Amino acid sequence: MSLKIIFSGFGGQGVLMMGYVLAYAGMNEDKHVTFLPAYGAEVRGGTANCTVVVSDEEIASPIASSPEFVVAMNYPSMVKYQNMVKSGGTMFLNSDLITERPAREDINLVLVPVNTLAHDMGADRSLNMVMLGAVREVTNMVSENSVLGAIETVLEGKKKKLVETNQNAISVGSEFIRQSK
Repeated sequence: MSLKIIFSGFGGQGVLMMGYVLAYAGMNEDKHVTFLPAYGAEVRGGTANCTVVVSDEEIASPIASSPEFVVAMNYPSMVKYQNMVKSGGTMFLNSDLITERPAREDINLVLVPVNTLAHDMGADRSLNMVMLGAVREVTNMVSENSVLGAIETVLEGKKKKLVETNQNAISVGSEFIRQSK
């Protein structure tokens, strides 16, 4: 099994953090992973994206020309990446910021109001982890325990409350998907 995903959005939305946590979660499960970040000219407010590949076998290339999954945290990202997701693949949209839908009809859409969900839990800055929880629930690329452990690793040395808030955000995203089914 080899799954490719592109995370995309504005700098400051935690796009790279989503990919980094997913990559660590894959490593926690002894899977092969690649993490390829890309930054726009300005970091906060500019564009950011990263590609993550999680595989049971060695990965030949970190480039995901036709990923199975794309996460778009803002409208420009949806427009840019809608044609890259492979036919039958899935695109996750931050439905709080993206009101239009991709022109393609051969992909699945998962609409997640991450800004609202993060705000409702009192953690506006954890919107990325809400989305990652939703992605994890749909893709089943890695276990939820691996993601929660990866957050501890990535945020090592940070305040315990920050770790707990981000772990709770993963659960909020997962629960949103479970209730949507």
